[in-house]
Amino acid sequence: MRDTAGTATGLRERKKERTREALVDAAQELFLRKGYDATTIDEIVAAVEVSRRTFFRYFAGKEEVALARAMEFEALFLDALTSRPADEAPLTALRRAGTEVFARVAGEERDGAGREFLHMRRLIEDTPVLLAASLRNMIESERRMAEEIARREGLTPGADRRPALLVTLYHSVMRVAMDEWIEGEVLEVAGLARLIDDTWDDMGVLLTGRWTAGEIRRS
Repeated sequence: MRDTAGTATGLRERKKERTREALVDAAQELFLRKGYDATTIDEIVAAVEVSRRTFFRYFAGKEEVALARAMEFEALFLDALTSRPADEAPLTALRRAGTEVFARVAGEERDGAGREFLHMRRLIEDTPVLLAASLRNMIESERRMAEEIARREGLTPGADRRPALLVTLYHSVMRVAMDEWIEGEVLEVAGLARLIDDTWDDMGVLLTGRWTAGEIRRS
């Protein structure tokens, strides 16, 4: 017998996801064209032809929709980290989770996605309310990542500083690699994954002893 209830539920979920994606796309296009402060929720919902009530089913407000892509990425990363084999060392698990997520993003990359990312990052950095929210989200993300590393290692979250130190190191490497990627202006996601690997190699040199300027590469 055909599972009509399951089919209907699946269709509803896909429709909800399409609506959410359309709202994010419309919001980002308006933010980049008009500016964050000048864009209203009414303009976002009009672009997608849905109601304000529908918008608030998905997002608490403009701030949340502006940061939606970054929050999606962090959620994907935490899921990937949680799924890593239990016998992996903490840093190995972090790096491989990142590689897995970047490979997935690269496979789904849309035309102009890199430029869109760059412009949204600049918008966030230039908008105080978004920058503050982004920093809050990053702190919360680091806390969850440290808790997951502690769980994997059989530690009590917050009772051992090592998970927090490792997660801070991870994000520092990611930030340096991201800044270099943006400076290069190629903005291709697969290229970013390679650059992150190179940056980790350089971090290994820094942590294992003396180094000279010639040992640090720029891809």
